Amino acid sequence: MVLYALITVAIIAVDQIVKYWAKSSLMDIGTIPLIRDVFHLTYAENKGAAFSILEGQRWFFILLTSVMLVVIALAFFKNYFKGKWGKTTLVFIFAGAIGNFIDRLLLGYVVDMFDFRLIDFPVFNVADIFLTVGGFMGVIYILFMDKDLFKDEKKVEENNDTENNG
Repeated sequence: MVLYALITVAIIAVDQIVKYWAKSSLMDIGTIPLIRDVFHLTYAENKGAAFSILEGQRWFFILLTSVMLVVIALAFFKNYFKGKWGKTTLVFIFAGAIGNFIDRLLLGYVVDMFDFRLIDFPVFNVADIFLTVGGFMGVIYILFMDKDLFKDEKKVEENNDTENNG
């Protein structure tokens, strides 16, 4: 449990440190090409969600994120996602959500800086990376690792009773 708390704090800290660096170093210059026309560090302010959808809906995102953080915490503590993979999935999503939540709450927008231009991808940040990786891990977990996650408990109990009595 302590390990997952430390991982959460570390992800949030790295996210906020990188965003602080982006604000203090990139804001005035705009972009630094690391590999010209492929990958740049670019300062961007996102007032929406992924790909800037629902731009300007700050309070909606704050409310939605608050609810999702509670749901993720309950899933973690009620052990809905089991094992290291399941717990890490929730920690990545939780920490990523908090990283962007802090920005929305304090700044009114999310600071982005990683600019993958080769395929004209939206600018993103550390929190987005963990949200995305956690999301993919969650899909893998649900599809391949925990077959009982969405089973109806009454049906399981009925099947167990039938097997025990029959």
